[in-house]
Amino acid sequence: MLVDLARQILAGEPIDLAMGAVSVIWQGDANAMTLHSLAHTACPPFVVNVAGPETLTVRHTCEQLGELLGKKPVFSGSEGPDALLSNGQLGYQLFGRPRVPAKQLLVWIASWVNSGGPLLDKPTKFQVRDGKF
Repeated sequence: MLVDLARQILAGEPIDLAMGAVSVIWQGDANAMTLHSLAHTACPPFVVNVAGPETLTVRHTCEQLGELLGKKPVFSGSEGPDALLSNGQLGYQLFGRPRVPAKQLLVWIASWVNSGGPLLDKPTKFQVRDGKF
């Protein structure tokens, strides 16, 4: 979803603030936690959330990305009263905390998107609140 935001900022597209908060995790950390969880397979299933430890506001995150991209973000709407966030505490206890903090992800993503790095062009639609994608 950080790539989605960076692309919108660069394109000057308004960023919908309805989903006011998010958590993010580097794909490498998510993959590592997923692989470690294979040792815990069970019936009934073992359930663990793979999620980033930090709760970020979309507005502040976009402002930080905008600084890194050299472009001021445009916002629309207002922050919703709630957000669907996963609690990754069990995963951190079992497998350790993610190695890459959100601040580093912002730097990496801003650099990648700003330099025209290849993307999959698969928007996350994180801002959708009604479950209809």
